Amino acid sequence: MLHTTAGRVTDVRKLDERTLECQVEAGGERRKALAYIDLCGEIAAGDEVVVNTTAVDLGLGTGGYDFVVCSLSKRGEVKNESPGHIMKLRYTPLQHSAECEEETAGEDAAIADLAGMPVVAAGLHSHIALIAAGVKAKEPDARIAYAMTDGAALPIQFSNLVRALEDARLIDDTITCGQAFGGRREAVNVYSALAAAREASKASVTIVCQGPGNVGTSTGLGFSAIEAGQIINAAHSLKGRPVLSLRMSKADKRERHRLISHHSLTVLSRVALAGTMAVLPFMDADDQQEAYRQLQSLKLFEHHEIRSFDGAPGVALLKERGLKLESMGRGYDDDPLFFLAASAAGRCAASMLSKDFWG
Repeated sequence: MLHTTAGRVTDVRKLDERTLECQVEAGGERRKALAYIDLCGEIAAGDEVVVNTTAVDLGLGTGGYDFVVCSLSKRGEVKNESPGHIMKLRYTPLQHSAECEEETAGEDAAIADLAGMPVVAAGLHSHIALIAAGVKAKEPDARIAYAMTDGAALPIQFSNLVRALEDARLIDDTITCGQAFGGRREAVNVYSALAAAREASKASVTIVCQGPGNVGTSTGLGFSAIEAGQIINAAHSLKGRPVLSLRMSKADKRERHRLISHHSLTVLSRVALAGTMAVLPFMDADDQQEAYRQLQSLKLFEHHEIRSFDGAPGVALLKERGLKLESMGRGYDDDPLFFLAASAAGRCAASMLSKDFWG
C-alpha cells in the first residue's frame, strides 16, 4: 500500500541543516512530518505539501512521522547540486546523485586492506551509542566511524541518535552505504564503506549497523539484522577484525529474544562464514552458564571466539555525556543486560587496539 495526502504546513522546526520537523494540517487533523531538504527543498510555514502517510496509517514504529514528498507551493522544484554520479534511491521518484568515496579514492579503494581495524557489527541501531561509548571509555582518543547500511531507515538524518552522538563527540565520522544516504561520506556498499572508514575517516574502530527501524517477522531468517553476518564476512575478507555486538535481554517477553537473541545466534550459526569475536558482558554466574549453554548448543565455540568484557564503563560514559539510555521502550533499569552487552562489544574493540590483546 501507498498513502499520500496534501496538507498545509503550520509550523517548522529545524533539526539540523538538512532536516526539518513540520506540523501539517491535512484532512482536518494535525500531523507530524519530516522534510529532508536535499529531497524536497526548503519548506516554510504556509506551504502546501504532499506527505507520505503510509507508515503512520499502518501504525508502524516511525515515531509517528509522515514524510514530506514535495512542496506544491514551490511547484515541486528542487535543486541540490552534487558533483557525484552515483544514484541513491535508484529508480524511484526521489532518486538523486551523490558523490561517493569510490569516485574520489581512485583504484586503491578496490584493494583496500583494513590492517586489522576492529569492525563492530550490530543488529540494532540503539547499539551504536553503547558500542561507541564502550570504545571511548577505554580509549578516549580512538576515532570512531559509523557506517550505516540500508537495512532499515535510508536517510541518516532520521536518526536523532546519530546527531546526539556527534554532538557528544562519541562518533567522529559517518558513512552511508548502499541506498542509505546523507552521511558525511557516501559509499556504494559495505566493503567500500569499510575501506573509506580506514582510509578517509582514519578510523581506529568502525561500527557498522542499520539505521532506525529494523525489520522483524518472528521467522527464523526474516529480519534485517541478519546483515550483521554479512558485515562480519566483509570485515574478515578485507583483513579487519570483526566483533559481533550480541543482542541480549532478560526483560523481553518473547522467548526467542531471551538472554542471547535468536537474531545473534542465527548470525553466528548460519550467516557468518568467517570467525568473529562474540562478546558477552560481565554477568552473574547463572546467566553466564545459560549463555554458554545457548552458544554450545549450536557449537559456536568451535567457530568463533567468545570473550567477556565489562560494559559498565561505557554505560557510565553515556550517562555522563547526557545521552538517554533507552531501546524499544525500555531503559537501563528495565533491562541492564541489553545495554551492558553492546557496551562490552565496544570495550572489546578498544582492547583490540592494544598489542597486548594479541600477546
